[in-house]
Amino acid sequence: MGTYILKRILLFIPTFIAITALTFGISRLVPGDPAERKAGMGREGQQQTNRELSQERIQRLREEWNLDKPIHVQYVMWAADMVQLDFGKSFKDDKPVIDKIMDRLPLTVLMSVISAILAYLIAIPVGIYSATNSGTLGERSLSTSLFMLYSLPDFWIGTLFIVFLTVGGNFLEIFPSNGLTTTGSETWPFFKKLMDYIWHLILPITVYTYGSFAYISRQMRGSMMETLRQDYIRTARAKGLANKTVIYHHALRNSLIPIITLFAGLFPAFIGGSVVVERILNLPGVGQLAFQAATELDYPVVMGILTMSALLTMTGVLVGDILYSVVDPRIAYSKKSS
Repeated sequence: MGTYILKRILLFIPTFIAITALTFGISRLVPGDPAERKAGMGREGQQQTNRELSQERIQRLREEWNLDKPIHVQYVMWAADMVQLDFGKSFKDDKPVIDKIMDRLPLTVLMSVISAILAYLIAIPVGIYSATNSGTLGERSLSTSLFMLYSLPDFWIGTLFIVFLTVGGNFLEIFPSNGLTTTGSETWPFFKKLMDYIWHLILPITVYTYGSFAYISRQMRGSMMETLRQDYIRTARAKGLANKTVIYHHALRNSLIPIITLFAGLFPAFIGGSVVVERILNLPGVGQLAFQAATELDYPVVMGILTMSALLTMTGVLVGDILYSVVDPRIAYSKKSS
């Protein structure tokens, strides 16, 4: 196992180089010039009071940001700084990229982790119930509801929540419509501030979670139904084992393989967040930061977020491979002695 992990980590290097080189090149293909935007000329090149000074400032910014160099040279310079954990400074406000990301990261990680835990806690039991009660009225009703949830886009659900369930909406004024705290809550006692913070997170986490657990539960159902048709399950039933023992002791572990694959894909979401949810509910997360950076041609911030997402993606795949062997001992990554 140790040799396999080492080989996979070494494989990260060419994979990471390919991913970052591709994303670096694509980011530079976006129309517009960040130096012109910073200088106030914009993409249309509006007239300035002194055009010569403006052009001089634009050229100075391009040299400062290395935008006057070929793309491959820019990438090598960026990669050399990134190896030293220096992601550069934002084109927008000259603030270090790592500081901007870290300011937004705690909220995104908190919502992503809570959402993932809730999704799996709900999806796995629901999937098991659907598989073991296939064809019943309850299972059909549940399956229909899950298909409906999965097909509803999160931006639409988020908008409906704002319209019907938030303060200032058209129906029930239950939840706050945006932000993380109530105005003036700085002077409240700790417990009251904590409850206010949780109350602000209910709607975002709900929008984060509903589609995930609907999809995961369907995957769990399909995997469990396939496992229950295996010969060793029939043998276990023939031995007279209780139904719960057959399901939870023999069938469940093998049914978790597809779920682990999905879990590995959750790692990038821990930093990437949800642009739609954070945008609609006005939450200061990494997703909204990425959206703002992309629209403002803030290349260093975009590359910083994409780089961390790439690392988490590769880490998630590695963790998933390790969990495969934990769940199913038949999966081994090293040669076994005879």
